[in-house]
Amino acid sequence: MKTTYDVKFSQIQQRSNRGVSSYVARWRVAGKERSKSFRTKGLANAFMSDLRQAAKAGEEFDVASGLPVSMLAPESAGPSFLEFGQAYVLRRWNTLAARTRETEVYALLSLIPALVVDAPRRPAAEELREVLRIHALLPEKRRVELTTAQASALSWLERTSLPLSALGEAHVLRMALDAISVTFAGMPAGAHTVRRKRAVLHHLLEHAVEQKVFSSNPLDEIKWTVPKAVTVVDPRTVVNPVQARQLLDAVPKVGRKRGPRLKALFACIYYAALRPEEAADLRLRNCTLPESGWGLIVLEGARPQATKRWTNSGETHESRSLKHRANKETREIPIPPVLVAMLRQHIAEFGTAEDGRIFTTGTGGSYSSSAHSSVWQEARKLALTPEQVASSLAARPYDLRHAAVSLWLNAGVPASEVAMRAGHSVDVLLRVYAKCMDGQQEQINNKINDALNE
Repeated sequence: MKTTYDVKFSQIQQRSNRGVSSYVARWRVAGKERSKSFRTKGLANAFMSDLRQAAKAGEEFDVASGLPVSMLAPESAGPSFLEFGQAYVLRRWNTLAARTRETEVYALLSLIPALVVDAPRRPAAEELREVLRIHALLPEKRRVELTTAQASALSWLERTSLPLSALGEAHVLRMALDAISVTFAGMPAGAHTVRRKRAVLHHLLEHAVEQKVFSSNPLDEIKWTVPKAVTVVDPRTVVNPVQARQLLDAVPKVGRKRGPRLKALFACIYYAALRPEEAADLRLRNCTLPESGWGLIVLEGARPQATKRWTNSGETHESRSLKHRANKETREIPIPPVLVAMLRQHIAEFGTAEDGRIFTTGTGGSYSSSAHSSVWQEARKLALTPEQVASSLAARPYDLRHAAVSLWLNAGVPASEVAMRAGHSVDVLLRVYAKCMDGQQEQINNKINDALNE
């Protein structure tokens, strides 16, 4: 490779072809004219800034390519980890739910900045994550135009990202595992977070195996203990029926509009064991609500909340199929008369949205999870004792679902039927949800005592 220090820089020029503008960076290396076109002026400025900084630092320039030695791509190294990560996200984009897209990108925000060579002028970690989040790891039509500083950060990542093949080395994989084991603030990450990010890394490497980069998944050969995560419901969070009724009665007393509109939604979580996102997508056509007796809900979908960046519609709430179910698969849940009456009253008072959704804001939108939480916390203060408010008892609206499933199991409903109504496998049900209700321990102990004394 022939190199030189003879480098001169020119101004960036704008060109227009059929109404489409481009920006051309020009410079000379060893007297030979060089140029490179960019879609935006910011990208062109960032590129020229990198060239000038390399020259100022005394770097040699390759005569053949016109680039600083530090910007030359390794020969025959294959795609970089950044390039493969981008391809991995974009290849799977159309088949993933919004939250899954966010989960995968969130993992790569930890991995990509960590798997780089040690190069000068490294941007701040938050700058690198931001340029990945708003630009590099999104489909092109969703990308934000970068500022000069952001374009420079992306340029640094592009030229320093390790080759994907480097992940075949144990020490590189351990760098990756170290990166997913801490938060962005440098604190130890929670077990659930670490397990999710490791799963993304493992799946990404499985794709690399499919493309013949590796003969087998190199992560399987690393002796690394995956942190244990709590997968069972804490009995201290589960309310008994009296407490549940007190909480539901307190909800309408919160605020002028939100509380009254959310009481029946919370009741669906408790009496039908719906997930909050399932209740948010419940429609009038899904409900059989007789004037007396038991009714029926036939769930068709869910309406989870996600960041607008990751949804197809660009809205925070988006309807999709039921969790762990095929598209258009439904789930039937018989509902008791008390819930039937609440739903009938709610519909009579508030009506439904144009698309038939039962639970909406006054303008037809969906309440955010923060709105749910805010109303719920105020209801807890009204319905529970100060000691209970300070405890984990029904700390989240979701805990009503745990209470519902625990109630059904303790009432003697077969596990297979409970699993069907709750939308779980029997195995998961018995492992996660089979917990006693608050205040029932003494009753159970008495039953055991009676059996021992027979």
